[in-house]
Amino acid sequence: MSDDLSENQLPADQDDKLHNITSLDGLYENWFLDYASYVILDRAVPHINDGLKPVQRRILHSLKEMDDGRFNKAANVIGNTMKYHPHGDASIGDAMVQIGQKNLLIDCQGNWGDPVTGDSAAAPRYIEARLSKFALDVVFNPDTTDWQASYDGRNREPITLPVKFPLLLAQGAEGIAVGLATKILPHNFIELLDASIDVLKGITPNLMPDFPTGGMADASAYNDGQRGGRVRIRAKIVERDKKTLAITEIPFSTTTGGLMESIVAANEKGKIKIKKIEDNTANTVEIIVHLAPGISPDVTIDALYAFTDCEVSISPNTCVIQHDKPRFMSVNDMLSESTHNTRRLLKMELEIKLKELMEKIFFSSLLKIFIQEGMYKHPDYETSTNFDVVVEVLNRLFTPFFPQFYRTIEPEDYKKLIDKPMSSITRFDVKKTDEQIKNLEGEIKEVKHHLKHLTDYTIAWFLKLKEKYGKGRERKTELRTFDRVEAAQVALANVKLYVNRDDGFIGTGLKKDEFVCDCSDIDEIIVFRADGKCMISKVQDKVFVGKEIIHVAVFKKNDERTVYNMIYKDGQSGVSYIKRFSVVGVTRDKEYDLTKGTKGTRVQYFTANPNGEAEIVNIQLKPHSKLKKLQFDEDFAAIAIKGRASMGNIVTKYPVKKILLKSKGVSTLAGRKIWYDDILKRLNADGRGKYLGEFDGDDKILTVLSTGIYELTSFDLNNHFDDKMILIEKYNPEKVYSVVHFEGKSKNYLVKRFVFENTAIGKQTSIISDENGSKLIIISGAKSPVVKVDQLRGKEQAPETVEIELATLIDVKGMKAMGNRLSQQLVKKVELLAAGEEEEPEAIVDDLEGDDPGELETDRAIVDDSEAAETEEAAEEKPAAPEVKAPKPKAEPIKPVAEKQVEPPAKAVEPVKEEPGEPAKEEPAPAPHKKVDFEITNPDDIEIDDKGQLGLF
Repeated sequence: MSDDLSENQLPADQDDKLHNITSLDGLYENWFLDYASYVILDRAVPHINDGLKPVQRRILHSLKEMDDGRFNKAANVIGNTMKYHPHGDASIGDAMVQIGQKNLLIDCQGNWGDPVTGDSAAAPRYIEARLSKFALDVVFNPDTTDWQASYDGRNREPITLPVKFPLLLAQGAEGIAVGLATKILPHNFIELLDASIDVLKGITPNLMPDFPTGGMADASAYNDGQRGGRVRIRAKIVERDKKTLAITEIPFSTTTGGLMESIVAANEKGKIKIKKIEDNTANTVEIIVHLAPGISPDVTIDALYAFTDCEVSISPNTCVIQHDKPRFMSVNDMLSESTHNTRRLLKMELEIKLKELMEKIFFSSLLKIFIQEGMYKHPDYETSTNFDVVVEVLNRLFTPFFPQFYRTIEPEDYKKLIDKPMSSITRFDVKKTDEQIKNLEGEIKEVKHHLKHLTDYTIAWFLKLKEKYGKGRERKTELRTFDRVEAAQVALANVKLYVNRDDGFIGTGLKKDEFVCDCSDIDEIIVFRADGKCMISKVQDKVFVGKEIIHVAVFKKNDERTVYNMIYKDGQSGVSYIKRFSVVGVTRDKEYDLTKGTKGTRVQYFTANPNGEAEIVNIQLKPHSKLKKLQFDEDFAAIAIKGRASMGNIVTKYPVKKILLKSKGVSTLAGRKIWYDDILKRLNADGRGKYLGEFDGDDKILTVLSTGIYELTSFDLNNHFDDKMILIEKYNPEKVYSVVHFEGKSKNYLVKRFVFENTAIGKQTSIISDENGSKLIIISGAKSPVVKVDQLRGKEQAPETVEIELATLIDVKGMKAMGNRLSQQLVKKVELLAAGEEEEPEAIVDDLEGDDPGELETDRAIVDDSEAAETEEAAEEKPAAPEVKAPKPKAEPIKPVAEKQVEPPAKAVEPVKEEPGEPAKEEPAPAPHKKVDFEITNPDDIEIDDKGQLGLF
């Protein structure tokens, strides 16, 4: 067909085909958009006013319609609801069960299932339901309800129910519509009422979710429930003993069955190692996890959070229907809308009640005048033949009394008068009517007062709901801030790593090659090669990392304590360099050069030291005419620990024959500084929280619980700590503690002083009596703690307050001693008044700490990283043993007040950077020091020099 042909010129067969084509434009614009609008407005998204979806609203309306105070079969409720809901009975039944399981609007009888275990409800014919008292009080009022015709026009149903409570935020909601979805998390009943009161007082609320399944939640990124927010929820895991964990609360949106399946799956994948798992859930959740022998319970708890459904993340998305449109709102805005809607509904109810009261007064006054004035006996009234004449006569008779009425008398009012039976007219009691009118006037006055002070009335309404229905609805989910569990740190070694050093392959599938270690399948592996290069790669079945591998191990990110000692020969100059370095942050699968990078460079000696150990090596040189000594010792402890890119220090310019290990070294690193973060309830080395001290070797941490139990633990950063812990510090076997405790048998307050016994790690021991009612009151590690005691003195029980220094009451005795009575009088209250001089550790950095360790090196040319080349003159013919500057002795503790720059008390030798080609020089130079104002703690340390100046030595 040519382009210039018109439609009328088309062949007949093609013309018929065009007539059969139907355009989809109209279908999409009309039908699909109508469908999307229907799903959004009438199915999936709740309304802002009552917090209900249409099916939920229709179920509640049907329950109200059938309500007679007794339970109704769920099947009957479903059948009645089908008059209003144009869908099947299954969708109505599911929605009804979901409402019932939230335990707020419906009283349930029978097996309604359990959202915690995932058990489904029994068939609708076996279960029963009725509206709760809360629903009857809060949800319904036909006078303030807006109505519409049902889908078939035979009945009427509410557009929205007049809910006077933030129901949507209490129950939560979830739905998927066309093009959008909603996910509103549940919130605490009592907190919602308190927040509604705050809104009325002009205070901005700050709501956080609360889940019926309990658990722990980190809502720091909640974002008011809007898109982009996130809530992390964890199960509550209790360590019953070193071999048993108990899960007592599970995360919202999970079930006990699903949680156990995720734990079993993690165990099968080797992420965790358990012996067995049991479900003892009945009224409360109890999942028992039995650990395999030798497995740390603290590490397993972290692994459960990292690899199973013991931790889940929920992203909220608060979308509601408002003014017949979907709208995204924050939970605080939703609460404000709900609160103001409640205020509006209460105002409507008061106005309706006021009108009803005024109508009662109106008709009572009308009837009183009608009877007192004898209008019913008036001849014109008695001879009236029809209703119009009666209205005319009564209008004439009531004309003098019109000013007494608040509105015009209508014919319908006269009809009510004439319909009164004569017996009630003859028995009319004027005095009783006057009392009723007076009571009605009092009620009207009260209603008008409430309308005038509507905000106070609304606050009273919320307080009434809280008092009436708040019991037993306290917060179940504990709000906490979680630390992020690094999966690589808690994953168990579930695969074996092998290496083929010559061919340059590593992996878990090289089972015929050299075994390296057990590792996790999510670990990263660091590899060092003989050419002075290193790289990091993820654990794989088989991967090429380069030939001539000299060291391979599991890589730990940000590990500053693993130090690598290396000696290498530069390929260009032939000079040998020595260096110590750490590998902290790198890019995966990228090669890093640890040498000067010249061709032919070879590593001559290499060790990896997990705690910064520094060995002594014997270096043997090849014979040379200039050499008088062919071997010497080199101590790695004299070498500064620098970055992986550092060039290192010159060992010798002469060829090296061999390097032998002479003696193994000890750690050159200081002890690890540990802090305790009270928010996260975890140890850390990042300076967050309370400083516990510097730990090394067999050092331990002392923890004391409010129950009087103490325990010694290691300083492993994976340790978990009980929420009941009241004391945590570095264990000092010589430190004396003072304890005030209440002895349950004698009913006396006792005091004792003792040192904690050095028990085995993990062993829990009580420091108070085991008698029922015994409790720990005060524990202090101060030298002279003082307590304030409120007591009753003498027979007259006169109240008095005394201060007692505990150290004067009793000497230091054994930990198991009961102690002496705190007071001979009747003690009512004990409070720690002054802690005295508590010996708390301080994270004080010594003068040498933080300086470059390279400053300790002397008699050696120190090669700076910026130097491009070395000359032969920079290398000494005869290597001299390094002369290490001894660190200054530590002075007595001082209390810093303010920093000032002053001259140092003594000269310090600092190496000078040399230009290429010049030998190392050693010149005295004043090291920078910071002076602090201080308090003198030991007068014996004060001396006065010949110039009359004070000095601290």
